[in-house]
Order: sequence, then C-alpha cells, then structure tokens
Amino acid sequence: MKGLGERILTTHVGSLVRPAPLLEMIIDGVLGNPIDQQAFDTLVASSVKDVVARQAAAGVDIPSDGEFSKPDFHNYILKRLGGLELEPSRPRLGSGGMYYPKLDEEFPAFMKQYGAMYRTMWLPPELPRDKVEAALDVPIPRTVVTRPITYEGQAELRRDLGNFKAALAPHDFADAFVPSATPSRSDAFSEDVYPSKEAYLYALAEAMHEEYKAIVDAGYMVQLDLGLPSRNQVLYGKANPTVEELRRASEMQVEAYNHALRGIPQDRVRYHLCWGSMNTPHTTDVPLTEFVELILKINAKFYVLEGANPRHEHEWMVWKDVNLPQDKVLVPGVVSHQTNVVEHPELISWRIQNYASAVGRDRVIAGTDCGFSQGWTMQRVHEEVQWAKLRAMAEGAALATRALWN
Repeated sequence: MKGLGERILTTHVGSLVRPAPLLEMIIDGVLGNPIDQQAFDTLVASSVKDVVARQAAAGVDIPSDGEFSKPDFHNYILKRLGGLELEPSRPRLGSGGMYYPKLDEEFPAFMKQYGAMYRTMWLPPELPRDKVEAALDVPIPRTVVTRPITYEGQAELRRDLGNFKAALAPHDFADAFVPSATPSRSDAFSEDVYPSKEAYLYALAEAMHEEYKAIVDAGYMVQLDLGLPSRNQVLYGKANPTVEELRRASEMQVEAYNHALRGIPQDRVRYHLCWGSMNTPHTTDVPLTEFVELILKINAKFYVLEGANPRHEHEWMVWKDVNLPQDKVLVPGVVSHQTNVVEHPELISWRIQNYASAVGRDRVIAGTDCGFSQGWTMQRVHEEVQWAKLRAMAEGAALATRALWN
C-alpha cells in the first residue's frame, strides 16, 4: 500500500450517499416496477466514475465505489447466492423496521419517534414521495434456505469490478477496496437443508469465498462488513441472547470468515466492525474489551473500528493493553457518520495521535465509523456534510502526519 508508514492515509467504510436518479431506480426495484437494466447499468457506471473522482478531490487515499449498484450493504447478496430465497412478507419489527429489544425497553418513546423518521430524514427531496412511502410500506420478507447454497453473482460482480476499474484509471490512489457481505446470516438457518448452524455458516463461507477471491484477484482489497452478533438484536430467532450464546455464535462466525478467506493474502483483507449505524443511545453496546481478542483471530490485516462514536471514543486506550499483532493495522473512525456536525481537523488529528500513541504511527489509517448510506433507507447525513467530513478527515490526517513525523 503506497504511503503506509510514511504518512497518515485516509479511507472510509464503503457506502456513500447515492445520487437521486440512482436512488429512484433502486426504489423502483424495491417496488417491483419494471427497470431498464441497460439504463441502470449505464447510470451506475457514470455514478461510480463521479463518486471516485469526488473522493480523490476530498483527499481520500483508499476509496471504494460507494456501493452504488447495491440496494444495501448486506441483503444485496440475496441476488447473488443461490439457495437463499425470500418468503412472502412478514410485518416490520420493533421501531420502524429495526429490532433492538433492549433499546426499545430502555427508550420506548425515543425509539418509536426515531423509528418513524430515520429512514427518510436525509433522502433527497427530489425523490417522488409517493414512491418513497410505497417502498417503505413494502413488508420485510423473510429469508429462507431452500436448497444448498451456491454463488451465482458472477455477472453482477464483474460489472461492479469493471466499473470501479474504469473509474480509478485517471487517479493515483494509495489503494482501493470493495466491501462484501460476511458469511453470517442468522436469519435463514434451516435444519431441512443443513444439519447444524456450523454447516450452514460454512456453506455461506464456501459460496462467499468466490466473491472475495474475485475482488482480490482484480487488484482490490476486500472488506468484510460487520457480522458479529450484538446484544441488541435477534440471534437465530431468539431475542436478547445470553453472553455465552453470543460468544459461541461469534466464534463460529470467525471460523467461517477464515474459511471464506482461505488462500487470500491477509494484507488484502479489511474487517469492519461497528455497533450499529443508527443515531441511537448505544447504551447496550458490547464493550470492545469483551471481544477484541476474538476479532483479532480473523485473517485480516486492517481492522476498521468505531473511534468517533462517543460511546466508544475512549476505547483507543484498549490498545495500550491489548497486543496488536505486528502484521495488523488499525483503521479507527475519526469522523462520525451519525451526526451532521463536521469534526474540526484538530480534533481529528488528536484522535489519530491517540491511536498512534498506543500502536505506533505506522499502524494507523484514518477512517470513518461506518458507511454514510448503507442502503437506500439508511442515509445518515446530508450529502454536503458527507463530503465536508471527508475533507476535514484529510486535513486532520495532514495535521497528524506533521505532528507524528516531525
């Protein structure tokens, strides 16, 4: 990676705010409306070219394609995996489609009000509101395993990798990455197809290996997003799982991740972990200390973690006591994706220097806590603020570079 160890590089988590015309076509897909596939592919290609150029202008050293072709960061994979299908709809759960039982209990009024607005708060006003409302009313389908899982997304993946290659060509970045879903769907396990949860996870891992390998073979880093269970959520149909149930489920997932990553060089792998991307109280987040040793077993060189979330900002100090292996690099979030406040470059520099004091300047890359728009209903900030935050991050990284290499 060009520049690593010579200065503080900058990156982000992958998803960026999609332009309104692209969003409208994605919403048409959610509604089941007919879509001109050629027009969609053409729009995706031009949008990726533009967003890569804007990342270069903002000072991002390690860009993504913005995940522009995908309706969201995780469920896009349902179109690429054979054997996972959608059952007829089920009702939306919890707070406006979220399902966080403990937060719903602790902050019922807040979660109800937030759940009613968070999906549309920053959607572009030029989107037809009737389409938006109709798409939001589409019930959440249930994912089921109907037959052995196989990877069938080769054509879509080739399209995405080709678009990214063409968009990167005019620029000189330090590196580039492509996010990919993790083999960790706890919503679809079926004993009718697989004898155990472990067998199911390994089948997912076997299929996802093809996507990971293709991304790396194309010259990009692959980023596995999230995956480890949270106390807030539902685990294999059970709300409020115990700590021991979470730990075992997490251990199984790490084992499956490494199976999916077999044969892929560790220095081409990023692992991203956050505590949920919503602007909620986060009082039920699991502390980093409870699972840091577990995630370090993942065969990745780069660890993309939240560092600007005020519930976790202090956790840079964890790395004073945890021995980060010499072959691993931290990519802490030094700007938040959850708030429209643009961080001051001096604050960003201070956050970077905190991590550098714990693990060394050569093993820190500046990043964001999570994606700015993980899906069409998950735009976390206004687009103008997104770009201001990325520019501020580049300025802060420059300040930290001067301080650390002085």
